[in-house]
Amino acid sequence: MRWTLKPKPDQENVIKLSEELGVGKPIASLLVQRGIRTFEEAKKFFRPSLKDLHDPYLMQDMDLAVARIEKAIASEENILVYGDYDVDGTTSVALMSSFLRSYSPFVATYIPDRYDEGYGVSYKGIDFAADNDISLIIALDCGIKAVEKVAYAREKGIDFIICDHHRPGSEIPAAVAVLDPKREDCNYPYKELCGCGVGFKLIQALAANRDLKLENLLPYLDLVATAIGADIVPITGENRILAYHGLHVINVAPRMGFKAILKQLKKDTITITDVVFILAPRINAAGRMKHGLHAVNLLTEEDEETAIKFASEIEEYNTDRRDTDKTITEEALAQIEASQEQDRNTTVVYDENWHKGVIGIVASRLTETYYRPTLVFTKSGEKLAASARSVKGFDVYDALESCKEHIEQFGGHKYAAGLTLLASEYENFKLKFEEVVSETIDKNLLTPEIAIDAELDLKDITPKFYRILKQFAPCGPGNMSPVFMTQNLRDTGYGKCVGADQSHLKCQVKQEGDSPVFNVIGFGLGNKFDIIARNRAFKAVYSIDENQYNGNVSLQLRLKDISE
Repeated sequence: MRWTLKPKPDQENVIKLSEELGVGKPIASLLVQRGIRTFEEAKKFFRPSLKDLHDPYLMQDMDLAVARIEKAIASEENILVYGDYDVDGTTSVALMSSFLRSYSPFVATYIPDRYDEGYGVSYKGIDFAADNDISLIIALDCGIKAVEKVAYAREKGIDFIICDHHRPGSEIPAAVAVLDPKREDCNYPYKELCGCGVGFKLIQALAANRDLKLENLLPYLDLVATAIGADIVPITGENRILAYHGLHVINVAPRMGFKAILKQLKKDTITITDVVFILAPRINAAGRMKHGLHAVNLLTEEDEETAIKFASEIEEYNTDRRDTDKTITEEALAQIEASQEQDRNTTVVYDENWHKGVIGIVASRLTETYYRPTLVFTKSGEKLAASARSVKGFDVYDALESCKEHIEQFGGHKYAAGLTLLASEYENFKLKFEEVVSETIDKNLLTPEIAIDAELDLKDITPKFYRILKQFAPCGPGNMSPVFMTQNLRDTGYGKCVGADQSHLKCQVKQEGDSPVFNVIGFGLGNKFDIIARNRAFKAVYSIDENQYNGNVSLQLRLKDISE
């Protein structure tokens, strides 16, 4: 692991903020690092307010989108809410369809089949709309590159409204309205919304048009928070406000579908981490293993018994998904070794029998073993489809752009993308991708980095310090959970390896002098036991959390790495 200590923020700002807020320098320092320098900015950070959401009409084409939807409702037109099959897409469809059904009974939903239609807007979906006398399609979390498909829909008398957050291509589709903060001609102040976030801005504009208060939209924010967590967008600005209030809804008044999933959890408070690792994989499992509409049905269901039934089915899909991705990951790792590709700068693997629904997860798993840009391919109809994952600091989307002569189509983000190509181009693409990455990547990025916020002494870790630290949540990209380093630690003599395979490290540490003692757990760090043995001094990188045992709650250090 590569340890990187963030630069110390300007000490004048730290002292000033420390005095204004009445907090210690370590907390003030963390805030200044996050761009917070005044009492007012700190208040907005710790108490995110819906009042600070931007006016949705600042987004390019918002007025056109609202006018077209209002016309469709007034004229009793059939409306199709169309979205991708992942968490961002299915939550977007659940949000938009349930809002519109409050005003019109003529609203249908459509999620493309991952295997039959692939990602994004499909001709089959447009034909479905034409066959069912649908005159308006609202596409969410997709559509920004669907130039030919939107033109095809127009020929059939179908209008499109696109709500997307992916990077546009060179041409914007000729839709009635294209809402995407990443459009070059869009001056919307916040560019990092997820697809469901863009959908929320549209219902916010529709609500304003109907003189509804923002508070009326609170019940939809559990969906937005889930999409924010699952899509790994920055939890800054508007996303922080939406995630903060959405998590409150999940904890206080979750929709039936979430309630059914969370029923088995014995947790007092659901965090963004729970959303990412418990809610999101289950919603995703429907589109991966069966069909994304199962997720939409769960998320829009209002009857408790039916929701429990849907959640039980989705739990089965998730179990199947886990078994499948484990098997494929093992096969992919074996393929890398058999091809003697352990020392390359990229991972590109392919098997025609791999399940298309889990190749994205497998790509993520492979980056845990070989920390480098990774693509996992499988057969999809007559072509090959792949999921790409990157490492921190490297833009895989740009790398794919440099390989586009071998690609049929691609789309995505800096760290995750999808693409299709002809089978005859696979080897050419594999060579080109390795060449592009080798020439452009900073070799340091091929070693996992631990970004450390600050060096800390154990005496600084007090209950008050931790109480304030908890209020940094929700944490995620752009506002990661604080990570600390402490030097001159010694085990008090209780250090040992634990776990069925002795792979975890457990100890109790203190510093020189009158230092408090803290329990420490290091998952997967059992192989570093020698570093702490025989009363040796060592340094550690860790986060702080609470340990609950036999009804007692105490602060503990959760190790990320240790070193002599």
